[in-house]
Amino acid sequence: MSSDGLPLRLGVRDGNTSDSTETPIAIEECVALGLDGMRGIVADSKAYCKRTLGLCLEQRVGLITLVPRTCAVRQEVEAWGQQHGALPLLLEKPGRTRQEPPRRWHGQSVVRRVPVEYADGRLDVAESRFLVVHSSQLAHQAAVAYAAAQAKEAERVAAHVQHVEAQWFACAADAEAAIAEYEGRGQGRRGRKPRPWRYHGLHYRVEAVNVPQKRARRGRPPKAEAPQVEVRYRLVVPPEALVPSEDAHGWTVLATTLRPEVCTDTEWLQAYQEQHITVEPGFRWIKNPAAISPVWLEKPERIAALAMLTVVGLLVYAVIQRQVRRYLHDHAQHVPGNKGPTATPTATVVFALFAPVMLVQLGMDNVASLQVHGIQEHHLIVCEALGIDPAWYPEGATKQNSLPRTTPP
Repeated sequence: MSSDGLPLRLGVRDGNTSDSTETPIAIEECVALGLDGMRGIVADSKAYCKRTLGLCLEQRVGLITLVPRTCAVRQEVEAWGQQHGALPLLLEKPGRTRQEPPRRWHGQSVVRRVPVEYADGRLDVAESRFLVVHSSQLAHQAAVAYAAAQAKEAERVAAHVQHVEAQWFACAADAEAAIAEYEGRGQGRRGRKPRPWRYHGLHYRVEAVNVPQKRARRGRPPKAEAPQVEVRYRLVVPPEALVPSEDAHGWTVLATTLRPEVCTDTEWLQAYQEQHITVEPGFRWIKNPAAISPVWLEKPERIAALAMLTVVGLLVYAVIQRQVRRYLHDHAQHVPGNKGPTATPTATVVFALFAPVMLVQLGMDNVASLQVHGIQEHHLIVCEALGIDPAWYPEGATKQNSLPRTTPP
């Protein structure tokens, strides 16, 4: 897709190959299109791999992607950002509501040498830029999610502690073996190692307790008889809720093959964020509003045809959205949105604006009367933006001698 959300290429896959394998092939086919004015490609974390980096370096195509959490370079760069503390401010946006504070993104780019794979299968090490970013909005969301997950885990921790402290052991060695099993140092059951707690810390310790031993004979014991006691062992588990540091949440790491003089850190971050504004809504539209009813297609040609129709529908949807937004931006105008006037409506909002508009055609004695109800100024603005003649919606127009042969859009 382009930066405006317009689909540029369609490919049909069987879904039996992993995204890490398919993504380099898809990027290579996009580069082969030879589109004019293409500065680079923005993709998600599946695009970060040795083959993709080598391909973009060979073709001299810019790549902006998210580094997966499992990559060692991300963990190293993220730790570097946390150690440096205050990073330069890259971007600032107002809160989504009046109560929310401004959203800020701090970050700095670094250069690291990472392995790449070229077309001939040759492995090498090349320099790539990595941008470590701390987002205040992402940090707040992660903190809220962490607190909710910790509260949910606390219930299971309380049940676990009650179960552990109710057990008794005959000797200290058995108690120590149980501690090793609970802490994940044992073999586990059925080959599965115990899963450690993520949001709590449990500190196990052995406690010896003197328990009175039951007498063999019934009746009151003599005064001279010493009480018989038995030493038994149990585990004491004081749980502790783990409190992460303030800078532990909200970190992301981006990678690119562009040089600093071609793309600054701020442009880099903005380019990655724009895919969630223009590209991702298109995929959401395909999955939900344009969801296709289940249909059995056996021939690959029919599957490709159905995919083509879906993408053409997405193209029309994206063109309407792009044209309306450009017109509103150039003329400093707004249309009603879901939460008040907006200059960036989606195509769904544009369609919903015309829902109350009705055009009634009455024909009597070779006289056609067109009555329009619900037309307002913002409807004419949308028509002007899309190049639709507003005459399609005349107010009280009357035509004689013949009925109109065309229908309004």
